[in-house]
Amino acid sequence: MAKESKYYDILGVPQDATEAQLKSAYKKGALKYHPDKNKSPEAEHKFKDLSHAYEVLSDPQRRQIYDQYGEEGLEQGGGGGGGMAAEDLFAQFFGGGGGGFGGMFGGGMTREQGPKKARTIAHVHKVSLEDIYKGKISKLALQKSVICPKCSGLGGKDGAVKKCAGCDGRGMKTMMRQMGPMIQRFQTVCPDCQGEGEIIRDKDRCKQCMGKKTIIERKVLHVHVDKGIKSGSKIEFRGEGDQMPGVEPGDVVFEIEQKPHARFQRKDDDLFYHAEIDLLTALAGGNVHIEHLDERWLTVEIIPGEVIAPGAVKVVRGQGMPSHRHHDFGNLYIQFDVKFPQRLGGPDGASITPQQIAALESVLGPRVQDHIPPPDAMTEDFQLEDVDPTRENARSRGMTAMDEDDDDMHGGAERVQCASQ
Repeated sequence: MAKESKYYDILGVPQDATEAQLKSAYKKGALKYHPDKNKSPEAEHKFKDLSHAYEVLSDPQRRQIYDQYGEEGLEQGGGGGGGMAAEDLFAQFFGGGGGGFGGMFGGGMTREQGPKKARTIAHVHKVSLEDIYKGKISKLALQKSVICPKCSGLGGKDGAVKKCAGCDGRGMKTMMRQMGPMIQRFQTVCPDCQGEGEIIRDKDRCKQCMGKKTIIERKVLHVHVDKGIKSGSKIEFRGEGDQMPGVEPGDVVFEIEQKPHARFQRKDDDLFYHAEIDLLTALAGGNVHIEHLDERWLTVEIIPGEVIAPGAVKVVRGQGMPSHRHHDFGNLYIQFDVKFPQRLGGPDGASITPQQIAALESVLGPRVQDHIPPPDAMTEDFQLEDVDPTRENARSRGMTAMDEDDDDMHGGAERVQCASQ
């Protein structure tokens, strides 16, 4: 059976072409048919075919499978699909560091790839409402990986670190497995270097990092908590995260979390406060004293005659939270709880006198009664008593027991009646 030659024909090389001939043919064809330069309708299709043919024939193992079994052998052996994209292959072949062919022709088909970066270290920084009100600088310590200063991130003595020959420094090896008439091709971690891509003899390993290239270092960062910053805000320290050889240092991100407060609640730039006042203050006025978040005491005056109803909400303008990165403040909202006395009377526990009642009526006005019986209605007089929870619970249990007894009696009668029939 004649060998399949489609890929060789696409590149325009003989079937015994050397690696140098393959590279030369691919370079010539890729420059000719790249869509950024050649705008003909068939150029993109030819460029992709050219790239795929070179990708297969430049790999000795895949070329061997293709020469023996053709395209069908590549597909069955796992080498026909999932290959490198044509643009990625071109960028890798010609270089360009992310600019690719677009850097040569100003094109737009190349995929822009930024430099690799180490992981970001994220922490939650819990802050009190007082610190958010006044602003604060927190000193926070963290542990991170840094390039070993002794070996400069090499892992061993200069010249002692060798590229792994088993995987050519990639850390992964392509393996072939014969399964009957089929050949399976798969990748696995290189057993020679354990996926590191490098070989360092034990005696040549750095004594400080033991060949790991990085060490753990304690770092103290000064976190500026701005006045009025909101919970959930993030403070970033670029380049202060983990370090790894060959990649950019990672970042450190602190997320602000506001702690619950015993006296104030916050909503955006406003504060909410519950104040308990007695009935006399609610009716006749007085002062309410509030300790603020910066240790100031606010004296809030209730004007005599301005009746404060239970649950009423009043506002003190400009005494809320500072607005983040602005020069104004939110408001302080006060909700009043009115505490009523247990009973009215003298200090010795005596009942309220007719004179005291008359004094109250002169201030509060006469009593208002919505429901008054007609003159010819029969009325009965009753007195209110305090509720005794123990007594009320016992009565409730007794009524429940009586209801259960009634159910049993009714149920029994029905059963007897059914039996008699």
